[in-house]
Amino acid sequence: MTPLRAGILAAVVTVILDQASKLWLLNGFDLAHRGVVRVTPFFDLVLAWNIGISFGWLQNDGQAAQIALMAVKVIAVVALAIWMARSHTLLATIALGLIIGGAIGNGIDRLAYGAVVDFALFHIDIGGNTYNWYVFNLADVAIVAGVAGLLYDSFLGVPAAKAP
Repeated sequence: MTPLRAGILAAVVTVILDQASKLWLLNGFDLAHRGVVRVTPFFDLVLAWNIGISFGWLQNDGQAAQIALMAVKVIAVVALAIWMARSHTLLATIALGLIIGGAIGNGIDRLAYGAVVDFALFHIDIGGNTYNWYVFNLADVAIVAGVAGLLYDSFLGVPAAKAP
């Protein structure tokens, strides 16, 4: 399999898994009506609608803001796809596919719901205080894994991935 095909496959699988998990949690599991579902002592399922960008920054549900976020996302996906098409290392190409798939998955949410569906919450209790991580989804996991892969390939890969 060529690196480009592997990157495209990574993007497609990411979108499918991300959207399937969200559709199941929303419609099959009915997370909206269940509220917080404790899975382990440190992990819960909880429905959160993110109208902003990463980590809930730039929260704005206005139509102009949503259109602007989608425009930026489209430009980013096109730029990453060009980079992926020019990449020659398998790791960088798969990493770019993960980022593209995650961006598309969250973009589908924004088009369908006007917000990104987040559901995974890690937390820890220390001394009677609960410390929560940001609520996230599988698309976010793919994006973070893709960025980690690009960093690894850029610094330790031979030859290092080069952005266009």
